[in-house]
Amino acid sequence: MWGKDGELIEKSLGVKEKAVASLDEDAVTLAVEAARAAIKHASINPRDIGAIFVGSESHPYAVKPTASIVAEAIGATPFVTASDTEFACKAGTVAIQMCMGLVESGMINLGLAIGSDTAQSRPGDALEFTAASGAAAYVIGKQNVIAEIEATFSFTTDTPDFWRSDGDAFPRHAARFTGEPAYFRHIVAATNGLLEKLAMEIRDFDYVVFHQPNAKFPLKAAKLLGIDLEKIKPGLVVTQIGNTYSASSLIGLASVLDLAKPGDRILLVSYGSGAGSDAFAIRATDEIANFNHNPSVRSLIEAGTHIDYATYVKFREKLKGL
Repeated sequence: MWGKDGELIEKSLGVKEKAVASLDEDAVTLAVEAARAAIKHASINPRDIGAIFVGSESHPYAVKPTASIVAEAIGATPFVTASDTEFACKAGTVAIQMCMGLVESGMINLGLAIGSDTAQSRPGDALEFTAASGAAAYVIGKQNVIAEIEATFSFTTDTPDFWRSDGDAFPRHAARFTGEPAYFRHIVAATNGLLEKLAMEIRDFDYVVFHQPNAKFPLKAAKLLGIDLEKIKPGLVVTQIGNTYSASSLIGLASVLDLAKPGDRILLVSYGSGAGSDAFAIRATDEIANFNHNPSVRSLIEAGTHIDYATYVKFREKLKGL
């Protein structure tokens, strides 16, 4: 539509298509659907959830929490604490860390961490090729867990590679500055910090999931860290759904959990512009063998329907001021 070479773009980014929220969908509706799926899979009573955190950079309200709407929609109110988090594409993993702390301290028995976004992009901008919509939700607790979070490590700096000022419809980015000093520096540092904390080697992990702004970046990060690319591919969903921002690494993790066997170790590292990364060492437990993976992440992706660019522009309300 904008005169760009589609085949060249696809080859450069490794992204063939992306997921798009419909006209009646936003970060709230996606978060609710993900939350309902998580509750169903975990076979829990929503009233047992003590905390709900929703990470996003596309919360529909500037003043009104997404988390309280989700809490009401899933039947978790009123005896629950709820709040929104925002740290670009790593707001979802921040939500997981917050739930971990509350569960470990004994303040709550179950927490619900969600990453949900309907990413914005200026028409014709490079971001438009990948900025997508999606959500993932995780129940965090100590009973009947299918995957144990053994440790987490974070690396954060003030690196303004991507931003959107209050009131702006679309974000801005510092082009190639988003690579070396931003994404790669933080992903690598967080990974090495976690490995040092646990006295582990990268080869100790069976699967690796990095934040996926495109397919090129996580594969390059894997090479920098000496990771077998076959360990990256099971969680590489960006090729079909694009960059779902706060949900990106979490959907990749869900795809890996669909395949993981008891004892498998998973390295998860998110990235959020601004900038920071959260790294997690996760081990699949014996319970994962009994977990119902239907529908799987891959089957949900394949169930999508295709739309043209005009419909996409209409759905994402890109024509401002009309």
